Amino acid sequence: MSLPQPVPPSWKDLGKSSNDLLTKDYPFFGTALEVKSKTPSGVTFKVAGLRDSKSQAINGDIEAKYSDPKNGLVFTETWTTSNILKSQLELENYLAKGLKLDFSTSLVPDSGSKSALVNLVYKQSGVHTRGALDVFRGPTFTTDTVFGRDGFLFGAEAAYNVTEGKISRYATAIGYNAPEYAVTIHGLNNLNTFSASYYHRVSPDVEAGAKAVYDAKSTTSGVALEVGTKAYLDSAAFVKAKINNAGVLALGYTQTLRPGVKASFGLALDTQRLNDVVPTGPAHKVGASFTFEV
Repeated sequence: MSLPQPVPPSWKDLGKSSNDLLTKDYPFFGTALEVKSKTPSGVTFKVAGLRDSKSQAINGDIEAKYSDPKNGLVFTETWTTSNILKSQLELENYLAKGLKLDFSTSLVPDSGSKSALVNLVYKQSGVHTRGALDVFRGPTFTTDTVFGRDGFLFGAEAAYNVTEGKISRYATAIGYNAPEYAVTIHGLNNLNTFSASYYHRVSPDVEAGAKAVYDAKSTTSGVALEVGTKAYLDSAAFVKAKINNAGVLALGYTQTLRPGVKASFGLALDTQRLNDVVPTGPAHKVGASFTFEV
């Protein structure tokens, strides 16, 4: 008798381990600040801001989230400095086990621009499927499904434009997940872009990963390649490093100063232009991120 299969990751989470390793905890685009707090009644508040080091613009948002785990209800309201109002209502395992309903809206009062997205997620042993209807754009219906068995994963995504009556986008992916490593291959953008990624937990303190991307319609030939690693210095600090085939080296350092307080620092160096002065500004980037959770 075969063992029960775990719920596979969603389509957007295929290759997540490698993507997180190569993208997260590198705050070299500016200075970011995030403050979170939670009330006894289950309401969480979050204020976040980012000062872009290139444009010097400061963007931020304030968010309030109410959670009722007993009934699987989550309601989130967000207001950004661009004067965009966002609302999200999530209802999970209420109508049926493994079924999640998600309704998201946004409104720009200045221009009257609005959007509405209805999401449906269903996950059970060996399958994870999602459907989304973009009410005002198209409308467009997007669906994706991931099947998993014994570590092997197969997924596909398609978007259908209801007004035009045709498939506007499709993609597929295969992968394999094991406790210490993961490999994923994507065929995206109507199979015009292909990517391959891997993640390896070398030891409890060291992780490594890489990603290669080939775009058949790109004006630049060749494959974009990026490799990175993460090493834990102790239980409260880790360092990260990555480099791509364009010669850009990125370094990151994250330290938990105390429970609920975290600081991250990032540096990006263009090793091919270490001493060059370019018209658009410095070829190198530096930044920091601070998170407070109370």
